[in-house]
Amino acid sequence: MRFLMTSVGEKTADETLHIEMGKFIEELSKAGVLLATGGMELGGSVIKAVGGEITVIDGPFAEAKEQAGGFALIEVRSREEAMELARRFFKIISDGEGRIQQIYG
Repeated sequence: MRFLMTSVGEKTADETLHIEMGKFIEELSKAGVLLATGGMELGGSVIKAVGGEITVIDGPFAEAKEQAGGFALIEVRSREEAMELARRFFKIISDGEGRIQQIYG
């Protein structure tokens, strides 16, 4: 099962955070669980389709601090395993918020 985990947080990364996150990423990579990870542009663009008309609205947006700033694509055996990895991730970064969504297909 594949899951997309995204995170939102305002914590500034320090050296300890980089070291701990590096160890976590290395562990998941060696286990073959981590498929991709990275940071994302805050805001980006919104694309709306209404009645056949396409509208593009470019960010940044007022509430960009509430948008995902990082992601990890993982492949695990169950939702419970994905949740456990998310718990471990948030123990490393301390404060923040995230979302886990199963990827189909």
